Amino acid sequence: MQLFSRTLSDPFAHCESLRRGRYGVIETQNGQLVSIRLRPWPKIATALEASLGGQRCHGGQPGDRCWLYYNQPRAFPNFLALRYVVSQRECTLATFRRALVVLDEVARVKQTDAILCDAWNLRISDRLLARWGWEPHKPSRWHRHFIKRFYGVYPAERAEVRATARVSSAC
Repeated sequence: MQLFSRTLSDPFAHCESLRRGRYGVIETQNGQLVSIRLRPWPKIATALEASLGGQRCHGGQPGDRCWLYYNQPRAFPNFLALRYVVSQRECTLATFRRALVVLDEVARVKQTDAILCDAWNLRISDRLLARWGWEPHKPSRWHRHFIKRFYGVYPAERAEVRATARVSSAC
């Protein structure tokens, strides 16, 4: 996978690459953005992978690190899908929150209309998602779908993301 992926350690200085890349991984550590790795194919997550991978990652690897996988589906190019989140055992809320803030910035750079997710983990409360701007979407018996709508109105640029990434004004 490393052969085909492209890592942007200063992602917002490479706005055009970020706009063109359909699939990516946002990596945060200790509350700071580390990188955005553009992937050649989408992340496809399964319940089995979440169960086994989550136990392995949380059980054996201490640290404050988070990886957030997003896709831009070819059928719906104006949307981003938050596909999968992996965190280490000692991951803090600040590190996870920074990954979501960076995802909002990616949505702004790509000029997407909304971000969609399926909040499969029941420990993620509806109240927390509502506080961060997510709304319930497409009710289902077995899934909790949420959407964060932008439609041209994006959150104010985050100074901490721009400072971390040393953002150029090209975005």
